[in-house]
Amino acid sequence: MTRYITKALADIRSNRFLNLITIVTISLSILVVSLFLLFFENANRLIEGWNQGGRAMIYLEPAFSQEMLPDLKARIQGLGEVEEMRFIPKSRALEKLKDEMGSHTGFFDTLQHNPLPHALEIRMKTRGDYAQVAAFAKKITALEMVESVEYGQGWLAKFLQIFTLFRITGYAMCGLFLLIALFITANTVRLAFYSRRLEIEIMRLVGATEGFIKTPFYVEGLLQGFFGGILGLLILMAAFLTISSGISGNLGAYVYLDIRFLSIKAMGLIILASTFLGWFGCYLSLRQMLQ
Repeated sequence: MTRYITKALADIRSNRFLNLITIVTISLSILVVSLFLLFFENANRLIEGWNQGGRAMIYLEPAFSQEMLPDLKARIQGLGEVEEMRFIPKSRALEKLKDEMGSHTGFFDTLQHNPLPHALEIRMKTRGDYAQVAAFAKKITALEMVESVEYGQGWLAKFLQIFTLFRITGYAMCGLFLLIALFITANTVRLAFYSRRLEIEIMRLVGATEGFIKTPFYVEGLLQGFFGGILGLLILMAAFLTISSGISGNLGAYVYLDIRFLSIKAMGLIILASTFLGWFGCYLSLRQMLQ
């Protein structure tokens, strides 16, 4: 195997320009794919954070009394989608509101009675699927003494529609760039094959097997894909560190943004996919030429 790697590296050095174009093309394709993957991972984390990790507020009817609380809790627990539940009496809600806004307004001095309702704060087991969250909230709303359920449904539904459309567009763009990389890789192998056509014909005449002839090309394709994947991730990491540091410096004091780079597992899968892309382009090219 060492001999094949040495041969592949020698072929890469002898055709520097073609192989450089292939590696750069693969790296740009991996950069686009990794960029969309990075966006989707952080957007999903951001959506869950904005939705308070599956939290919802259940606002109760004015006629509700705390004697009804055990029965209502039991009925909500019976729906089977609740991890945590906490009762918030309207007196505590008003005190919290005063603590947050009391120094900025004199509105509370004019209040004759507490206008806030009793509430239940729950954490739902279902968090990522908006349709399931909405269906569960609808079940809670149908219960007696429940006035409404708030889980960010207004902005979340619109944002998820836009996010779904963007995701479909992202998948299409990723597929297009990967096809371009595959096409260029296959053509690079074809040109390298033609440049060594006389050498290959001689090897065939002396009895070299197809595997012996093809293996250096396969190794070359694997190396192109591997280096292209590494280069693409390095470019993305450099851009991520530059942009994220700027965002944290400008918005960190106002908004909490949990922005992270790709996980080790995701990066490993990306490098594996780019390596396979290089090999597959080589396979398709040799399959046509060595029939």
